[in-house]
Amino acid sequence: MTSDESKFGNIYIQPSSNRELQFQPMASAIPGDEETPLVADNSPPQAVKSTAHTWDIHILSLAFLLVFLAFGAAQNLQSTLNTEEDLGTTSLGILYLSFTFFSVVASLVVRVLGSKNALLLGTTGYVFYVAANLKPNWYTLVPASVYLGFCASIIWVGEGTYLTSAARSHSTDNNLHEGAVIGDFNGEFWAVYALHQFIGNLITFALLSDDQQGGSTKGTSLLFIVFLFIMTFGAILMCFLRKRGVNSKGEQELSGADAGACASLKSLSKSLANALSDTKMLLIIPLIAYSGLQQAFVWAEFTKYVVTPAIGISGVGSSMAAYGAFDGICSLLAGRLTSGLSSVTKIVAVGVFAQAVVLILLLLDFSISSGLLGTLYILFLAGLLGIGDGVLMTQLNALIGILFKHDTEGAFAQLKIWQCATIAIVFFFAPLISFKSVVVIMLAFLCVSFCIFLWLALKVGNTSPSTSRRI
Repeated sequence: MTSDESKFGNIYIQPSSNRELQFQPMASAIPGDEETPLVADNSPPQAVKSTAHTWDIHILSLAFLLVFLAFGAAQNLQSTLNTEEDLGTTSLGILYLSFTFFSVVASLVVRVLGSKNALLLGTTGYVFYVAANLKPNWYTLVPASVYLGFCASIIWVGEGTYLTSAARSHSTDNNLHEGAVIGDFNGEFWAVYALHQFIGNLITFALLSDDQQGGSTKGTSLLFIVFLFIMTFGAILMCFLRKRGVNSKGEQELSGADAGACASLKSLSKSLANALSDTKMLLIIPLIAYSGLQQAFVWAEFTKYVVTPAIGISGVGSSMAAYGAFDGICSLLAGRLTSGLSSVTKIVAVGVFAQAVVLILLLLDFSISSGLLGTLYILFLAGLLGIGDGVLMTQLNALIGILFKHDTEGAFAQLKIWQCATIAIVFFFAPLISFKSVVVIMLAFLCVSFCIFLWLALKVGNTSPSTSRRI
């Protein structure tokens, strides 16, 4: 040690040319061991990275809102506008049958295209479907429905892939807990997405009006043109998303939709088969199937046989806006109240009760004469259905996350497949039976699926106390 150096343990002080003291660790005797600063470097570029990841989620959320507020409202109108030979409901049945089929291989397609390209390609299906409604017939709506089934499957896998990749990059760059960041990003996305039913149906309510003389609906062409402009802006927003796939360390980033079980078609099929052979999954499937059933009921039967006769086709917009508002609010509340299997069971019971009230009222033909009270009654029924949907969607996703940590990909694939399959069944077969028969089937299905769910809750609660941990 020279006279210019003073040793303190493993630290020496060396004057620099600018007369500032620099604190450095003593050089190690081990070859190749580098000296590192005692204080971490908090450089401005790190903040830039953090902002970039969060901005990607802002853009993704807003783009989905713009695309789906148009599609959601158009979907709600199919059973009331395109009634000739049940064109509207049949096209939706084809859409969800195609969605079911392509969901099996969607993750492989996204892996090849990349998540951003999958989002852009997926958006085109929604644009084509809304455009087909400007000239609705069997030669426009049916091909558009088949193509949209494919696009819907890849856009949702692409969304999950992109969001998870952004969350992982954000957590890595900022040394944050990965699970917490994924939860925050998902919370923002679903909170914004939940607004699509509310805003889209308000636009429908504002632009559509009933022609009392001709018995038709005015403003449909204008409505779909406005929707096309809105969706185009959403698609343009997606172009500003940054491409993802490689993190800051140069390593390939894979989301749950891409990794492991989805690496090949063979492994994906094996994952789906394993999930289906799990007793817990078999006990959840009935409630999953009902969640799809009740969504299709709202889109096809409720708007056609309850809303339209009471307040007209123009009233579909306001009733579905109420449905979307209560759906979004309850999704947020149910998500915040979820803490484990016990809370999931209680929250699901509330949603089941809300939907059972609506089905019983419809079965008893309870109604209120036309006027303000009649309109409020329809909005009340729509709100209860929205509460039930918001509860079921959030709690089924939470339940799968709790119970299937060993194979999340296969379990979530089962969720989407069974939901889409039951939606397709409703659109195909509901026109063949009476409305009251559909209500009876739904009420029976609701009671049976909830009883099976309670059996699952008791079974898992008795064998795995750890499921009460907070998600």
